[in-house]
Amino acid sequence: MDVLSKSIIFVGGKGGVGKSTSAAAIAWQSAKAGYRTLLVSTDPAHNVGDIFNEQIGGRTKEIADNLYALEIDPEIETENYIKGVKNNIRGTVHTSMMEEVNRQLDTAKASPGADEAALFDKLIHIILEERQHFDKLVFDTAPTGHTIRLLSLPELMGVWIEGLLDKRRKTNENYTALLNDGEPREDPIYDVLRERQERFSKARDILLDAKQTGFVFVLNPERLPILETKKALELLDKYHLHVKTLIINKVLPEQVEGAFFQERKKHETKYMDMIKETFPKQQLLYIPLFSQDIISKQQLEQFSQHFQEGDAV
Repeated sequence: MDVLSKSIIFVGGKGGVGKSTSAAAIAWQSAKAGYRTLLVSTDPAHNVGDIFNEQIGGRTKEIADNLYALEIDPEIETENYIKGVKNNIRGTVHTSMMEEVNRQLDTAKASPGADEAALFDKLIHIILEERQHFDKLVFDTAPTGHTIRLLSLPELMGVWIEGLLDKRRKTNENYTALLNDGEPREDPIYDVLRERQERFSKARDILLDAKQTGFVFVLNPERLPILETKKALELLDKYHLHVKTLIINKVLPEQVEGAFFQERKKHETKYMDMIKETFPKQQLLYIPLFSQDIISKQQLEQFSQHFQEGDAV
């Protein structure tokens, strides 16, 4: 599987298709190959700990040789994010106004999008700073819509901050002209915005670099996952994020017994053909339906063994 050669791998897909299991298996293969690997769950319904039968939480934890895991808690990250904003504006706002500003920021913690902004900040920190301690990063992302918003944020936030910088720049120029001394004023807010813009730009460059970053989507041979994956790939293409690998999970064996499974196999064959027609440019990797849930390292090893060239067409 070509994507395994990347140093950063994002795994996305519809809820319930085996996304967390696939991300865990990719990370497992990577660690087994000798790469120091960090498996990061950004899905609020964290399943990584259940797969490894470990309590993971918000601190990086070693769960096997060369394999570390981290479950990002949106509430904790939102709290840290708001604290960071408060620290950034301290000294730029009059003391008498700070109490009201802090009250407004505390209220903002519950606003729509606050957790995504905080998650995005943590994601950038992992990509730009934490990455130095690992050979590979594997991200188990939340269901499709959330993944798209998360991956498109570097471009959207970059454009938004550029607009803020322009307004701030004009304000400073007008202020300098008003004072009529020609000396530019110090502007801590402008500096903070500029720093954030640079971080967003660096993160975006890494996400767009096909040599470093790969994207995998997981789906089942069923109508709704196929349609949702198609829409997701088209939308990500608009942001120049190209998904080149698909994992088709829970494929029935070629030979099935019983009228129910034979009928089910007929429907599956139709959807397998649909997958090939819908995704002609993607590498397709097929994972069979297992008789049991993947809830142990031994089962994960079995699952990951299918990440071989022979299983891709």
